[in-house]
Amino acid sequence: MKIALGERWGREGGYRELLVLALPLVLSTASWSIQLFVNRMFLAWYSREAIAAVVPASILNFSTMSIFIGTASYVGIIVAQYFGARQPGRIGATAWQGVYVALIGGVFHALMIPFAPEIFGAIGHDPAVQAYEIEYFMIINAGAFFGIASSAFAGFFTGIGKPWPVMWVNVAGTGVNILLDYLLVFGKGGFPELGVRGAAIATVVAGLSYCGLYVALLAKRHYRITYRSLAAWRPDGELFGRLMRFGLPSGVQFFVDIVGFNIFLLLVGRLGTDSLAATNIAFSINTLAFMPMIGIGIAVSVLMGQYLGADNPAFAGRSVWSGFHLTLLYMGTISLAYVLAPGVFIWPFAANAEVGEMGAVYATVAVLLRFVAVYSVFDTLNIVFASALKGAGDTRFVMYMLCCVSLCVLIVPTYLALIVFRAGIYTAWYIASAYVILLGFAFLLRFMGGKWRSMKVIGEPHPAIVSSHPAVPATEFEP
Repeated sequence: MKIALGERWGREGGYRELLVLALPLVLSTASWSIQLFVNRMFLAWYSREAIAAVVPASILNFSTMSIFIGTASYVGIIVAQYFGARQPGRIGATAWQGVYVALIGGVFHALMIPFAPEIFGAIGHDPAVQAYEIEYFMIINAGAFFGIASSAFAGFFTGIGKPWPVMWVNVAGTGVNILLDYLLVFGKGGFPELGVRGAAIATVVAGLSYCGLYVALLAKRHYRITYRSLAAWRPDGELFGRLMRFGLPSGVQFFVDIVGFNIFLLLVGRLGTDSLAATNIAFSINTLAFMPMIGIGIAVSVLMGQYLGADNPAFAGRSVWSGFHLTLLYMGTISLAYVLAPGVFIWPFAANAEVGEMGAVYATVAVLLRFVAVYSVFDTLNIVFASALKGAGDTRFVMYMLCCVSLCVLIVPTYLALIVFRAGIYTAWYIASAYVILLGFAFLLRFMGGKWRSMKVIGEPHPAIVSSHPAVPATEFEP
């Protein structure tokens, strides 16, 4: 076993290659999860109504954004395959097609702002919670373009195997968000106390900072000359169509996944503010572990794309299994901590909150973390194998499977359990856990079927393109 592990470490598609790409992406997604965690921690300190309101409002916003983010971020897969195929001249133009997706998404979200009172009025949460939901939703919708465009720009860097700029941009944006959160939520440093409104403003300003930093990086001479990062800004019908063909199903899948959990949260909210707050805190804690896994998933997608672009499916497959091994080890460790030391994760939320007001909520969170511990282990299948399928271009299968399982295993059973049969919060969490587990096995079986080996999302090489960077290794793989 020691020899086998040593061989896998240094070979193409092995642990070392995956970690070199994944580490900055893990740090990047971890910084984003820290931003989200701190944002919600501050709001939990601010009031019970604030934390109960912001998570549904932000998830509803992210639900509508997700279809655009999922589509725009598929830029990274197309770029990775062009990189592996040694067609650098198509890379800059691909990234800019994602920006046009962001423009469409920005307009769409701006048009949603006037309907916020009707949307949250129909949901029917407590009046105090509802007022905060409307306020937060309206502000963050105004900044939707920045988040979507940042996903496209990030795809440019990850696709060419340069994840460190993505990490530094995310770290900088997280710093901006956390600082503004503290100043504007609580009214520190001479700023007014804006509460939920302050948290929303901080989120929008952080998104603007992400975009500005990415554009500044794209203006560097190397990217301008090698990949035409600025010159290729014009709309390209062929590339935009390719992004829609493969990226839109990925966006729909992302949308359905988020909407499914959003509906789950809204149904749990019918059980009362305490149940909703406990569920929101448990999901927020889970985010700390889940988001770094997203970084490994992105790395798996990129290596899959690069190796398939170079016509080397054997190395692509090895990259996926390397990612699964590392992710399972990571999530197994985190899940054990959820069971053995739940108080460590709950403490930041309880530090500045009233014990009498939130005591029952935190007791429920400790139980919910046991559910999180179990399904998180199986969520490794979702992250790694869904990412692998998308990296190959099998986005329609991922979309269809997620739509089916979300409706039949998560949404309908939760509605029947909570609304029709009046079950409690733990029944809802059993259903959510079954959803994650079943979906993970579906993606694993699809990957093991091997159809991805013959897939590719790019066309034949463009005759005018001359390669100016090393190819991805195309050595044959010995079993």
